[in-house]
Amino acid sequence: MSEVSDDVTLLLIEDDDIDAMMIQRSFLKQRISNKIIRAYDGIEALEFLRSDKAPRPLIILLDLQMPRMGGIEFLKELRADEDLSEIVVFVLTTSQSEEDMLSSYRQHIAGYFVKGKSGEQFLDIINILDSYWKVVRLPK
Repeated sequence: MSEVSDDVTLLLIEDDDIDAMMIQRSFLKQRISNKIIRAYDGIEALEFLRSDKAPRPLIILLDLQMPRMGGIEFLKELRADEDLSEIVVFVLTTSQSEEDMLSSYRQHIAGYFVKGKSGEQFLDIINILDSYWKVVRLPK
């Protein structure tokens, strides 16, 4: 494992415990040891990010369909905040809606992945994410 990848913290914004466990287990199965911090919705995530407790570099893995503040609303808030706007975000969602995908890309996400994929297909998504932060330079 590359030293660069170990430095990247992942903020998983996911309200569903089973989905969060599946994502975390997939990372472990692929021997990806990055620190994962979890927020249950957009409001909790923004509070965490604005408290300066989030280590950088940071990548966000974002669900779209959550209570209190969903993913699209979170993205708009994140991009409007000068201190947070450069954070890389990948969407991991069950939504296959073209409108959700377009709305997400309009907020400058790095990628849109559908969680409904199982087994090897989902592990391929995890491998793509791992490869991304191993080769891309991220702001601190």
